[in-house]
Amino acid sequence: MAAEPVNVNEFQILAKQILPKMYYDFYSGGAEDQHTLRENIEAFQRITFRPRILVDVSRIDMATSILGHTISAPIMIAPTAMHKLAHPQGEIATARAAAASNTIMVFSFSATSSLEEVAASCNAVRFFQLYVYKQRDIAATLVQRAEKYGYKAIVLTVDTPKYGRREADIKNKLIVPQLKNLEGLLSIPTDKGSGLKAFNDTLDSSLCWKDIGWLKSITNLPILIKGVLSREDAMKAMEIGVSGIIVSNHGARQLDHTPATISVLEEVVHAVGGKIPVLFDGGIRRGTDVFKAMALGAQAVLVGRPIIYGLAVKGEDGVKQVMKMLKDELELTMALSGCPSLKNITRNHIRTNHDRVRSVL
Repeated sequence: MAAEPVNVNEFQILAKQILPKMYYDFYSGGAEDQHTLRENIEAFQRITFRPRILVDVSRIDMATSILGHTISAPIMIAPTAMHKLAHPQGEIATARAAAASNTIMVFSFSATSSLEEVAASCNAVRFFQLYVYKQRDIAATLVQRAEKYGYKAIVLTVDTPKYGRREADIKNKLIVPQLKNLEGLLSIPTDKGSGLKAFNDTLDSSLCWKDIGWLKSITNLPILIKGVLSREDAMKAMEIGVSGIIVSNHGARQLDHTPATISVLEEVVHAVGGKIPVLFDGGIRRGTDVFKAMALGAQAVLVGRPIIYGLAVKGEDGVKQVMKMLKDELELTMALSGCPSLKNITRNHIRTNHDRVRSVL
């Protein structure tokens, strides 16, 4: 019997042993040469700590609020596709783990359970991730369904006018199941191993800033945009009145050689100036990573692949374990850094490569 995993990375090792190669490669892979995939993780390792000593850390408070929803720690579940490829209970198991962990789940547009099924499964706070297809009425229908069934926000993914080149999926001739949320709305033939290529013809590559106004006109839910990597786009997002920004490079699955998200987080945070929440996505594997993102100004982080690995290995319990590992590690990092609450975490608690260069100059 394999040893019980003690950190998130060990869940990945076990998931690789359990999952069919086609599915593991789909979840774990990135675009083209996977430079950004590696960099998303390695960039965290170049950030070091500047801990404070002799601070009373006998009680650690990790709770925070996202768009008015209180969560136990600043760690949310990112939208990831097709959970039933990892475990038969799919997104329902993930949602139940989110509820048990007192966090927010961003439910994927590309799910293998319907948004209604997940809504009925538990009382987790759920946001709904949205892609916009050429048939705009599909997006409108899904947004209306999400609002009707108690989803609390729309997370518009904005970095996907076309799908990135994921070469492992091409080699494996990935077979994509019918997406549950699209049943009765759109049928895409992917049963011959055409993978994600079949979806490219459906995506609306004309989607632009003015269309945020259209989206706002069809829902009363707050809208966050996911895929911001620059100061300029952060400022534009504020101008058009979105409710939040998610700094993300799509898990390095879209354009290779985009920067690691942690390396651009501070730029976006400064551009926003505290006017709307900035959330962070990409490369979180440790509680120390969560702390570093918070120190650079994120209000919370989203975790994607580790959730899938936990789900593959142990279903709902695996997802709960992954969340607990990250929360426990964050709590320990806060204690050892002299931060009894999230508001005590400051930019002064870390040191980046940029700081080192500046100090030399």
